[in-house]
Amino acid sequence: MEQELISIVVPVYRAERYIEETMDCVRAQTYPHWELLLVEDCGPDRSREIIEQYIQRSGDTRIRMLTYSTNLGAARARNLVVNEAKGRYLAYLDADDLWTPDKLEKELAFLKEKQAAFVFTGYEFADENGKGTGKIVRVPATITYKEALKNTTIFTSTVMFDMEQLSKEQLQMPQIKSEDTALWWRILREGYVACGLDQNLVKYRRAGKSL
Repeated sequence: MEQELISIVVPVYRAERYIEETMDCVRAQTYPHWELLLVEDCGPDRSREIIEQYIQRSGDTRIRMLTYSTNLGAARARNLVVNEAKGRYLAYLDADDLWTPDKLEKELAFLKEKQAAFVFTGYEFADENGKGTGKIVRVPATITYKEALKNTTIFTSTVMFDMEQLSKEQLQMPQIKSEDTALWWRILREGYVACGLDQNLVKYRRAGKSL
């Protein structure tokens, strides 16, 4: 069953208000074979303490926190954690976003059905409290490199990759602004096609401080 493991990568910076709810939404997943890799990026708040207490309280050995001695920024933090990932599949989740309980189960089934290296889903904008606003982003069945240049539909917390089709090197995010979009472009430019699951499985929280 090890090959069916999904590695979930979450960079954490100034997320003390949201990180517990984000961990809850992962633990509520109907698909149980995951590891949650949280990289606490030297934030000035209580995120690290909250995560440590949560892991201790829940006793959930699927959750790991990684820490580094200096602030890395989201791209480098994700890249270092991707190298630690043990799963066949990789999913990104931002520290203030939320998944519906069936997100991993539905997305993995879709990825297998399409035999795709790269899939993404629809999502809904949410307020600071994680409550959906009703504004739902629909996604196309596929996106090629040329289409992606005109359309930024692919949202970080919705993606999943098959790391038997894409190497960890190919999944290294460039350290530039909009590093996630730059990664999608790079993968698609290599000839991969991203498949879209047009279901609302993610809440994209638009908090005041959000990048």
